[in-house]
Amino acid sequence: MIISVIKTFDNGYSETIFGICYLLDVQFTPRIKNYQEQLLYTFKDKTRKVYENQTYKILPAKSAYINEEIIMEQWGQILRLLCTIKLKETLPSNILKRLSSYSKQNPLYKAIKEMGRIYKTIFLLKYYDEVLLRQNIEKQLNRVELSHLFAKTVFFGNNRELKYATKEEQEIAVGCRHLIQNAIILWNYLFVSEKLSKITNDTELQKQIDLLKNSSMMSWQHVNLHGKYDFDIEVNTAPFDLNAVKSLNIK
Repeated sequence: MIISVIKTFDNGYSETIFGICYLLDVQFTPRIKNYQEQLLYTFKDKTRKVYENQTYKILPAKSAYINEEIIMEQWGQILRLLCTIKLKETLPSNILKRLSSYSKQNPLYKAIKEMGRIYKTIFLLKYYDEVLLRQNIEKQLNRVELSHLFAKTVFFGNNRELKYATKEEQEIAVGCRHLIQNAIILWNYLFVSEKLSKITNDTELQKQIDLLKNSSMMSWQHVNLHGKYDFDIEVNTAPFDLNAVKSLNIK
Protein backbone atom coordinates (compact mmCIF):
# COMPACT_ATOMS: atom_id res chain seq x y z
CA MET A 1 0.00 0.00 0.00
CA ILE A 2 1.45 3.35 -1.04
CA ILE A 3 0.46 6.88 -0.19
CA SER A 4 2.45 9.19 -2.44
CA VAL A 5 1.05 12.45 -1.20
CA ILE A 6 -1.19 12.98 1.82
CA LYS A 7 -0.84 16.73 1.82
CA THR A 8 0.92 19.02 -0.57
CA PHE A 9 1.74 21.79 1.82
CA ASP A 10 4.90 21.95 3.89
CA ASN A 11 3.47 20.82 7.24
CA GLY A 12 1.86 17.72 5.71
CA TYR A 13 4.72 15.41 6.64
CA SER A 14 4.84 15.59 10.42
CA GLU A 15 6.77 13.00 12.40
CA THR A 16 3.47 11.70 13.81
CA ILE A 17 2.19 10.91 10.30
CA PHE A 18 5.46 9.18 9.44
CA GLY A 19 5.15 7.07 12.59
CA ILE A 20 1.53 6.02 11.99
CA CYS A 21 2.06 5.26 8.30
CA TYR A 22 5.13 3.11 8.67
CA LEU A 23 3.75 1.24 11.68
CA LEU A 24 0.77 0.35 9.44
CA ASP A 25 3.16 -0.76 6.66
CA VAL A 26 2.10 2.18 4.50
CA GLN A 27 4.81 3.73 2.37
CA PHE A 28 4.42 7.45 2.96
CA THR A 29 6.37 9.42 0.35
CA PRO A 30 5.61 13.15 0.48
CA ARG A 31 7.40 15.86 -1.42
CA ILE A 32 9.68 17.69 0.99
CA LYS A 33 10.48 21.16 -0.26
CA ASN A 34 13.50 22.18 1.85
CA TYR A 35 14.73 18.69 2.69
CA GLN A 36 18.28 19.96 3.35
CA GLU A 37 16.92 21.89 6.35
CA GLN A 38 15.16 18.90 7.95
CA LEU A 39 16.64 17.34 11.08
CA LEU A 40 18.21 13.89 10.87
CA TYR A 41 18.03 11.84 14.07
CA THR A 42 20.24 9.12 15.45
CA PHE A 43 20.37 6.78 18.47
CA LYS A 44 22.36 7.58 21.59
CA ASP A 45 24.85 4.76 20.97
CA LYS A 46 25.52 6.18 17.48
CA THR A 47 26.42 9.79 18.09
CA ARG A 48 27.18 12.35 15.39
CA LYS A 49 30.88 11.91 16.08
CA VAL A 50 30.68 8.24 15.04
CA TYR A 51 29.51 9.27 11.57
CA GLU A 52 32.02 12.11 11.38
CA ASN A 53 34.84 9.65 12.06
CA GLN A 54 33.57 7.53 9.17
CA THR A 55 33.71 10.63 6.92
CA TYR A 56 29.97 10.67 6.20
CA LYS A 57 28.92 13.82 4.33
CA ILE A 58 25.33 13.77 5.58
CA LEU A 59 25.24 13.89 9.37
CA PRO A 60 22.55 13.77 12.05
CA ALA A 61 21.83 16.93 14.00
CA LYS A 62 23.79 17.54 17.19
CA SER A 63 22.09 16.06 20.25
CA ALA A 64 19.08 14.98 18.14
CA TYR A 65 18.61 11.55 19.68
CA ILE A 66 15.66 9.18 19.46
CA ASN A 67 14.09 8.40 22.83
CA GLU A 68 13.98 4.59 22.74
CA GLU A 69 12.77 4.31 26.35
CA ILE A 70 9.39 5.94 25.78
CA ILE A 71 8.80 3.76 22.69
CA MET A 72 9.32 0.62 24.78
CA GLU A 73 7.18 1.98 27.62
CA GLN A 74 4.27 2.78 25.30
CA TRP A 75 4.62 -0.20 22.97
CA GLY A 76 1.44 -1.84 24.29
CA GLN A 77 -0.57 1.36 23.73
CA ILE A 78 0.92 1.73 20.25
CA LEU A 79 -0.20 -1.80 19.33
CA ARG A 80 -3.72 -1.07 20.62
CA LEU A 81 -3.84 2.06 18.50
CA LEU A 82 -2.73 0.14 15.40
CA CYS A 83 -5.33 -2.59 16.02
CA THR A 84 -8.03 0.07 16.30
CA ILE A 85 -7.07 1.39 12.85
CA LYS A 86 -6.65 -2.06 11.28
CA LEU A 87 -10.02 -3.25 12.59
CA LYS A 88 -11.60 -0.01 11.28
CA GLU A 89 -13.04 0.87 14.65
CA THR A 90 -12.40 4.50 13.78
CA LEU A 91 -11.02 6.52 10.89
CA PRO A 92 -7.24 7.16 10.78
CA SER A 93 -7.99 10.87 10.21
CA ASN A 94 -9.90 10.99 13.51
CA ILE A 95 -6.99 9.38 15.34
CA LEU A 96 -4.52 11.83 13.82
CA LYS A 97 -6.74 14.75 14.86
CA ARG A 98 -6.99 13.33 18.38
CA LEU A 99 -3.23 12.81 18.61
CA SER A 100 -2.50 16.32 17.35
CA SER A 101 -4.88 17.73 19.99
CA TYR A 102 -3.03 15.97 22.79
CA SER A 103 -0.51 17.77 24.91
CA LYS A 104 3.03 17.37 23.63
CA GLN A 105 3.78 15.72 26.96
CA ASN A 106 1.28 12.91 26.34
CA PRO A 107 3.30 9.63 26.49
CA LEU A 108 1.53 7.96 23.53
CA TYR A 109 1.90 11.07 21.36
CA LYS A 110 5.59 11.32 22.25
CA ALA A 111 6.19 7.61 21.54
CA ILE A 112 4.60 7.76 18.07
CA LYS A 113 6.52 10.94 17.33
CA GLU A 114 9.78 9.21 18.27
CA MET A 115 8.88 6.32 15.93
CA GLY A 116 8.15 8.87 13.23
CA ARG A 117 11.58 10.42 13.66
CA ILE A 118 13.17 7.06 12.85
CA TYR A 119 11.23 6.57 9.63
CA LYS A 120 11.41 10.20 8.61
CA THR A 121 15.21 10.08 8.91
CA ILE A 122 15.34 6.92 6.77
CA PHE A 123 13.08 8.52 4.18
CA LEU A 124 15.14 11.73 4.11
CA LEU A 125 18.32 9.76 3.47
CA LYS A 126 16.64 8.03 0.53
CA TYR A 127 15.29 11.37 -0.62
CA TYR A 128 18.81 12.79 -0.60
CA ASP A 129 20.29 9.86 -2.48
CA GLU A 130 17.68 8.75 -5.01
CA VAL A 131 16.97 11.18 -7.83
CA LEU A 132 14.39 8.77 -9.30
CA LEU A 133 12.44 8.79 -6.03
CA ARG A 134 12.23 12.59 -6.04
CA GLN A 135 11.16 12.57 -9.70
CA ASN A 136 8.42 9.97 -9.10
CA ILE A 137 7.06 11.91 -6.12
CA GLU A 138 7.01 15.10 -8.21
CA LYS A 139 5.15 13.31 -11.01
CA GLN A 140 2.52 11.95 -8.61
CA LEU A 141 2.04 15.36 -7.03
CA ASN A 142 1.67 16.99 -10.45
CA ARG A 143 -1.03 14.46 -11.33
CA VAL A 144 -2.94 15.24 -8.15
CA GLU A 145 -2.72 18.98 -8.80
CA LEU A 146 -3.74 18.39 -12.45
CA SER A 147 -6.86 16.49 -11.34
CA HIS A 148 -7.85 19.38 -9.04
CA LEU A 149 -7.33 21.89 -11.86
CA PHE A 150 -9.35 19.67 -14.23
CA ALA A 151 -12.28 19.58 -11.77
CA LYS A 152 -12.18 23.37 -11.30
CA THR A 153 -12.06 23.99 -15.05
CA VAL A 154 -15.11 21.81 -15.72
CA PHE A 155 -17.04 23.27 -12.79
CA PHE A 156 -16.81 26.87 -14.01
CA GLY A 157 -20.39 28.03 -13.33
CA ASN A 158 -21.59 30.05 -10.32
CA ASN A 159 -18.03 31.14 -9.56
CA ARG A 160 -17.22 27.46 -8.83
CA GLU A 161 -19.50 27.44 -5.81
CA LEU A 162 -22.07 24.78 -4.92
CA LYS A 163 -25.12 26.99 -4.46
CA TYR A 164 -27.48 24.21 -3.44
CA ALA A 165 -29.27 23.85 -0.14
CA THR A 166 -29.75 20.09 0.13
CA LYS A 167 -27.19 17.31 0.14
CA GLU A 168 -29.02 15.53 -2.68
CA GLU A 169 -28.75 18.57 -4.97
CA GLN A 170 -25.06 18.94 -4.15
CA GLU A 171 -24.44 15.25 -4.97
CA ILE A 172 -26.24 15.66 -8.31
CA ALA A 173 -24.05 18.68 -9.18
CA VAL A 174 -20.85 16.82 -8.25
CA GLY A 175 -22.07 13.75 -10.16
CA CYS A 176 -22.63 15.88 -13.27
CA ARG A 177 -19.11 17.24 -12.98
CA HIS A 178 -17.71 13.72 -12.74
CA LEU A 179 -19.77 12.68 -15.78
CA ILE A 180 -18.32 15.50 -17.90
CA GLN A 181 -14.78 14.75 -16.70
CA ASN A 182 -15.16 11.04 -17.48
CA ALA A 183 -16.62 11.82 -20.92
CA ILE A 184 -13.58 13.99 -21.78
CA ILE A 185 -11.12 11.36 -20.54
CA LEU A 186 -12.96 8.61 -22.45
CA TRP A 187 -12.87 10.70 -25.65
CA ASN A 188 -9.13 11.21 -25.17
CA TYR A 189 -8.54 7.47 -24.71
CA LEU A 190 -10.58 6.60 -27.81
CA PHE A 191 -8.88 9.27 -29.93
CA VAL A 192 -5.36 8.28 -28.87
CA SER A 193 -6.09 4.55 -29.18
CA GLU A 194 -7.44 4.99 -32.71
CA LYS A 195 -4.34 6.98 -33.72
CA LEU A 196 -2.08 4.28 -32.26
CA SER A 197 -3.98 1.55 -34.10
CA LYS A 198 -3.02 3.18 -37.42
CA ILE A 199 0.74 3.03 -36.72
CA THR A 200 2.18 0.02 -38.56
CA ASN A 201 5.80 0.39 -37.51
CA ASP A 202 6.42 -1.38 -34.18
CA THR A 203 9.35 0.86 -33.28
CA GLU A 204 7.32 4.01 -33.85
CA LEU A 205 4.40 2.52 -31.92
CA GLN A 206 6.59 1.80 -28.91
CA LYS A 207 8.07 5.29 -29.13
CA GLN A 208 4.59 6.87 -28.98
CA ILE A 209 3.58 4.61 -26.08
CA ASP A 210 6.69 5.64 -24.13
CA LEU A 211 5.78 9.29 -24.69
CA LEU A 212 2.25 8.66 -23.45
CA LYS A 213 3.59 7.16 -20.22
CA ASN A 214 4.91 10.59 -19.25
CA SER A 215 1.65 12.36 -20.11
CA SER A 216 -1.91 12.27 -18.81
CA MET A 217 -5.33 11.67 -20.33
CA MET A 218 -6.63 14.46 -18.11
CA SER A 219 -6.27 16.96 -20.93
CA TRP A 220 -9.05 19.38 -21.82
CA GLN A 221 -7.41 22.23 -23.75
CA HIS A 222 -8.92 20.90 -27.01
CA VAL A 223 -12.46 20.97 -25.56
CA ASN A 224 -14.58 24.10 -25.84
CA LEU A 225 -16.25 23.96 -22.42
CA HIS A 226 -18.21 27.14 -23.13
CA GLY A 227 -19.42 25.95 -26.52
CA LYS A 228 -22.64 24.44 -27.83
CA TYR A 229 -23.31 20.78 -27.02
CA ASP A 230 -25.14 18.48 -29.42
CA PHE A 231 -26.50 15.30 -27.86
CA ASP A 232 -28.04 13.92 -31.05
CA ILE A 233 -27.27 10.18 -30.98
CA GLU A 234 -28.76 9.52 -34.44
CA VAL A 235 -25.55 9.62 -36.43
CA ASN A 236 -24.83 7.57 -39.54
CA THR A 237 -21.15 6.94 -38.83
CA ALA A 238 -19.43 6.30 -35.54
CA PRO A 239 -16.93 9.00 -34.52
CA PHE A 240 -14.31 6.32 -33.81
CA ASP A 241 -13.29 3.06 -35.42
CA LEU A 242 -14.08 0.87 -32.41
CA ASN A 243 -12.92 -2.31 -34.14
CA ALA A 244 -9.47 -0.77 -34.68
CA VAL A 245 -9.40 0.36 -31.04
CA LYS A 246 -10.36 -3.12 -29.78
CA SER A 247 -7.72 -4.80 -31.96
CA LEU A 248 -4.94 -2.60 -30.57
CA ASN A 249 -2.56 -4.84 -28.64
CA ILE A 250 -0.18 -3.00 -26.30
CA LYS A 251 2.22 -5.08 -24.24
